[in-house]
Amino acid sequence: MTLELRQVVRQEEGLTHIHETSLTLTSAGFNILLGTTLAGKTTLMRLMAGLLPPTRGTVWFDGRDVTGQPVQRRNVSMVYQQFINYPNLSVYENIASPLRVTRMKDAAIRERVGGAADLLRLGPYLDRRPAELSGGQQQRTAIARALVKDSSLILFDEPLANLDYKLREELREELPKLLQDRQCTVVYATTEPSEALLLGGIAVSLHEGRVTQYGPTGEVYRRPADLRTAQVFSDPPINIAPARKEGLRLVLDPSGQANVSWPLGAAAAALPDGDYQFAIRPHHVRIAGGSGARDAIGEGAGVRIDGEVRVAELSGSESVVHFNLGPHAWVSQSHGVHRFDVGDRVGFTIEVDRALLFRPDGSLAHAS
Repeated sequence: MTLELRQVVRQEEGLTHIHETSLTLTSAGFNILLGTTLAGKTTLMRLMAGLLPPTRGTVWFDGRDVTGQPVQRRNVSMVYQQFINYPNLSVYENIASPLRVTRMKDAAIRERVGGAADLLRLGPYLDRRPAELSGGQQQRTAIARALVKDSSLILFDEPLANLDYKLREELREELPKLLQDRQCTVVYATTEPSEALLLGGIAVSLHEGRVTQYGPTGEVYRRPADLRTAQVFSDPPINIAPARKEGLRLVLDPSGQANVSWPLGAAAAALPDGDYQFAIRPHHVRIAGGSGARDAIGEGAGVRIDGEVRVAELSGSESVVHFNLGPHAWVSQSHGVHRFDVGDRVGFTIEVDRALLFRPDGSLAHAS
């Protein structure tokens, strides 16, 4: 099953919410819409579902133009980040509601609802009302209602955003298993790069209503087409600083205070000399301890820099340190518990073999 957007544009009151977009999404795994809040993910999903008409362009499903077809005539389900259930109905009737609309027989409804409830571990709660459920159980009910309909297109709009960490991890593992045997196109919107990587499939990177890149999720992560895509696909934010290639070496922040350079590998050394944007994700900037060391640490292992701590916080078993590298605000994400005070000078190791280089126009020049 294939969903196609052909040169779709969405405008409202003179503002463009979705710039011209052409995409082909299939039933082979998850299709991930990745972007920050207001990137256009929900608008794009509403266009796919038929809840919004495109200003220009067409929407096709399995070779049929469904652009003008109302959502009621499309075999589509949507799960939102809010726990949207009917408060006056039992869990059983919430799950059964889309089947009752189609006038399905009671015996068939019982079989469908029972199967979905078993998959999502809702069997003991079928007689309860949504207000009697935990947040995770309420979202499971909404997911079960989407699955029981046996839709050709299932849209998940940040469905785990309002759940606690443990429940999010649990459902992230379950969703691919629940959908792996279904012949349907699945589109999943998220703001979290880690969630996109866990779900895999195809990633669509969005920024301010524009698709910046589209392709296999791992490939988009490893080889972002431009600096904007690299920024979308990094949380905490990717670290960026100007750099200059001089012969076989790269000089970081050549006119600033970083004062560090290192020899380039063969592929990067073949780039033309000149100015670039150096970018590296926070988990490739490790706390090294000490200060003042600027020599390469082992062949290809990394180089040392000093930074002044702006904020240090713990996230589970990881330490996230925001620091100033000269005039540039950078972030380190390291394993273990490390405590620092604002203003401390701390040594960091940059894993330069994991860095990305972008041309002045933002296009990718080199990915390790």
